[in-house]
Order: sequence, then structure tokens, then C-alpha cells
Amino acid sequence: MFKHLDPLLHNQLRLSIMSLLMNVESAEFNFLLDQTKATKGNISVQISKLKEAGYIEVKKSFRKNYPLTTCNITSKGIEAFENYVKALSGYLNPNK
Repeated sequence: MFKHLDPLLHNQLRLSIMSLLMNVESAEFNFLLDQTKATKGNISVQISKLKEAGYIEVKKSFRKNYPLTTCNITSKGIEAFENYVKALSGYLNPNK
């Protein structure tokens, strides 16, 4: 009856990052930092975990001699997020 919840997405900060990335083509590190109110170190660790799982792509470049990190969600990440939402809805509405 209750489906498995992806432990990678069942973390508040990683879920926040994925939710933001589901609604944009790509997002810069500072945008994710501002939206989540996380620390730079914590968000860096969580972005790395999502990247290692293949849920997001991370591109590093420079803008005006400053490092620029840009993230975008992958098709695997979209599928994982949608499955997570579907599984979670089963917990919220168990009789459906």
C-alpha cells in the first residue's frame, strides 16, 4: 500500500533544491542559496549528492573572473522527483 520514499529526496534541503530545479531551466548556486536559506557548505554537499545520483547536472564556469556554478535537473531527476511526489501522495491519501 505505501510506496518506498527515495531516501535521497527525503531530505529537506535536497527536496528544496529539486523542487526549485523542477520549475526552471537552470539555476545558479546563489539563487539556490538565497531560496533555501542554507549555508554555502551545506548546499554544496547536497548538490554533490544529487549530482552523484545523476539527478542534476552541475556546470562550473566563470563570470567576470568569479566562479559560477549552474545546476539543472536531468531526466533521471525529473522521474525520481515525480515518483517521490506520487509515493508521498499515497501517504497523504492512503485510500486512493
